[in-house]
Amino acid sequence: MNLLIDIENASGSDDVPDDEHIHRWVKAALQALPTEQQRSSAELSVRIVSEQESQNLNHRYRQKNSPTNVLSFPSELPPELNIPLLGDLAICAQVVAREAQQQQKTADAHWAHMLVHGTLHLLDYDHIDDGDADEMEALETQIITDLGFPEPYNDTFYQSPKRAPQNS
Repeated sequence: MNLLIDIENASGSDDVPDDEHIHRWVKAALQALPTEQQRSSAELSVRIVSEQESQNLNHRYRQKNSPTNVLSFPSELPPELNIPLLGDLAICAQVVAREAQQQQKTADAHWAHMLVHGTLHLLDYDHIDDGDADEMEALETQIITDLGFPEPYNDTFYQSPKRAPQNS
């Protein structure tokens, strides 16, 4: 798979994964898709943001006045353009670090989960209703465990993506 990721750290934090890890985790999400959804190439942007920028984006696009872990902005290009642009992810470094600590996860495990979760949103997966949430959670769990991390929803902090703090 040909994968192009534009990565920008605008968070002011040095405690973020390197480009190689980000690339690996996004690629794992794309390669785990059912065959009919797989792509030969994909492009996306990952912007690592501060809490203030996350709050501003969350307020502007979701009418929620608080920072959040990951926001997904799928590309809205017409299919006839045949451009492999998936969209953009905005991930808040401080929120991800805080959640990892609260959920007693390693930083890498939570970063991987947020990148996988956000990438799946770019591909039209969601957790609005229970059926979609179950499908997305199962796929996320498969991807995360295949990467060698523990199951992302196997704890008492939350039980499913619908109730999870993933606000993408």
